[in-house]
Amino acid sequence: MTGAVVTVAWAAGAALWWQADRASTPLAGDVEAPVTVAATRLVVGSCLAELPPDGEVSQVRVVPCADEHRAQVVARTDFGADEVWHGQEGVSARVAKVCTPGVLGPDAPDGVDLVVWAPTDASWSGGDRTGLCLAGGDEPLPADLLG
Repeated sequence: MTGAVVTVAWAAGAALWWQADRASTPLAGDVEAPVTVAATRLVVGSCLAELPPDGEVSQVRVVPCADEHRAQVVARTDFGADEVWHGQEGVSARVAKVCTPGVLGPDAPDGVDLVVWAPTDASWSGGDRTGLCLAGGDEPLPADLLG
């Protein structure tokens, strides 16, 4: 009976490891179909159906950039794995340095705002070391702001 319990515990542990690993695996670029993913999987170029309201974001709906979307990841910055937590203001300020109008270029459409997504204390503790800059607006964005 002990062998069965160990096997179940191992299988449950492996499933949790697989889910945690998958939640942190970056997307492969533009997606072929809409998908809901952990925000930690976003990469430069990812297009979002909606820009979530201010606050902590755990999951987002990623859509092909050719589909209607209201936000796109336009820049990122990475913190070193061994860096210490600089506090929310410090981390957000560092991400804001890559989130400037220059990332959109001179042909940026009107009405597009830049939004900083920085790791929180809790996500930092979980290994999140990526800050993102998103361009978004109330109106749908052109197919791809970067291309």
